[in-house]
Amino acid sequence: MKKIAKYMSYILLLAFVASSMESCMLGRKYKSPELNLPDSLGSSEYSNDSLLFADLDWWEVYSDTTLQNLIAATLENNKDMRIAAERVQELAQLKRIDNAAMLPQFGANVYAEPEWVNYGGNDPVTSHEYGVKLQLGWELDLWGKLRWARQQGLAEYLESVEAKRSLQMTLIAEVAQAYFELAALDNELEIVQRTLITRQEGVRQAKIRFEGGLTSETSYQQSQVELANTATLVPELKHKITQKENEIALLAGRYPGHIERSLLDSAMLLPERLPVGLPSELLMRRPDVRAAEQALIAANAAVGIAYTDRFPRISLTGDYGLESDMVRNILSSPYSLVNFDILAPIFGFNAKRAKYRAQQHAYEQECARYEKKVLSVFQEVSDAIAGYNSAREARRLKKNLEMSSRKYVDLARLQYINGVINYLDVLDAQRQYFDAQIGLSNAIRDEYISLVTLYKALGGGWQAWMPKDNDAQTAEIVETGE
Repeated sequence: MKKIAKYMSYILLLAFVASSMESCMLGRKYKSPELNLPDSLGSSEYSNDSLLFADLDWWEVYSDTTLQNLIAATLENNKDMRIAAERVQELAQLKRIDNAAMLPQFGANVYAEPEWVNYGGNDPVTSHEYGVKLQLGWELDLWGKLRWARQQGLAEYLESVEAKRSLQMTLIAEVAQAYFELAALDNELEIVQRTLITRQEGVRQAKIRFEGGLTSETSYQQSQVELANTATLVPELKHKITQKENEIALLAGRYPGHIERSLLDSAMLLPERLPVGLPSELLMRRPDVRAAEQALIAANAAVGIAYTDRFPRISLTGDYGLESDMVRNILSSPYSLVNFDILAPIFGFNAKRAKYRAQQHAYEQECARYEKKVLSVFQEVSDAIAGYNSAREARRLKKNLEMSSRKYVDLARLQYINGVINYLDVLDAQRQYFDAQIGLSNAIRDEYISLVTLYKALGGGWQAWMPKDNDAQTAEIVETGE
């Protein structure tokens, strides 16, 4: 028992020394790059109210209940979302491996080795061995290599979490945009079908006037041409509608089929100005930016791993148990062993130094990627703000054009009945009115899509749907490292 206590005291002493030395962590700690952010995201007309546009829940931005149900189903069933969720769980488990590598590893070994040897055939020897042992293995992290590995694993895990949130933000935007495009196609098909009825009535009237000798055959034939042109648009639009439905079904994790939707609200007026916030708030909201920074943190940790790998590795191993050449007296045969190993690189043709320098260059690449990501995000936001303003103005102008064209058609029809103008002028007025209706429908669609684009660019849409247990798990891993 005294020997056991002696060995245990050695192990405890070594553990105390190792834990004291582990406070030394060689390598450069991560520091976020200087980005020199601009003073604002948009022009002075965009205020920084307490409630920012991107802080609204996606169901507050998209008030259509049919669209809300479609988005919720997509977030639940989308296959890319499922892959991202499983990737998060995979890296969470790998992170636990990094944590376990820093702690002592315990094992047990029960063995029996009956051995008979007879070298030369004249001197048979019996050498049996039986044992029951507890084993201890521990690599002492004197320079911080294992801690760098743990930091790298944590960064990779958090990067996967942010990547999932970024995918979620993107999916919400893709479903909303496809939904508005589908509603706009429905509206365009309705316009074409109404115009088709008008064209059919025009052909009927032109035929009556031609057969009555009131007009030439040219007007009658021209009316038939316009009817045929309009009719060709129907199958093309129906094909586009089917394709858009299939696109939404794929996003929602469904087989191709009909998609429920509401009519595009042409009377709805979107806000004149939206509070977009400050540049620093944008970087905090955008999960893809945060994912890029976590990749940068992981690259910095990889530099630390490569740097500390150039120093000696120290490991502690120990066995304690029973060992004997006979089974019957194994209980009275205690055994113990403690090894303290130092593995130091001496000459490796500069391989470790080259690996360290390679990791430094990899880190610089990741820095450039992160800075490029920030620049692209600010470009995306700037384009989205400009697109939103342009779409609102385009809708206003095309609404005026549609109203003027409708009045022109009514006037042209009245003048034609009174014999002031010919039928070709009526057809021209109807053609302009048809184009104006399609243009207004597309302008309304573009205005809705510009709202979707701006909401996504500002980082809206990911935070509201994340399950609370996942957020709690992420916070626990960040705080405890487990």
